[in-house]
Amino acid sequence: MEQHPGEVSLKTDDPIERARRELLDPATAARVAAIFRALSDPTRVRIVSALSHCELCVGDLADILGMTQSAVSHQLRTLREMRVVRHKRVGKQVYYTLDDEHIHDLYHRGLEHVGHD
Repeated sequence: MEQHPGEVSLKTDDPIERARRELLDPATAARVAAIFRALSDPTRVRIVSALSHCELCVGDLADILGMTQSAVSHQLRTLREMRVVRHKRVGKQVYYTLDDEHIHDLYHRGLEHVGHD
């Protein structure tokens, strides 16, 4: 069947049409980009690395990373806003953990990618 100018292809195997159908909408693309932006800083990735193993408080993270608590708190605020980490208060301490398994998986997939040669 011949396609005439201006007609939309109905072929289901057309890669261009498939890409067009599956293209992210701008709002979803912005949300995904925000996650990658949150993970674009090496310090924040190191925080994610530490939290991928266990729940930690700001003081523990500061000690592990060799940073001040203030600097760690600043980075954690960004990670919280992007829903990469979540926190809970226990008395005067605030403990952080990765927000969910998706973040854990994303981090580990990134490690696999950079380790793949």
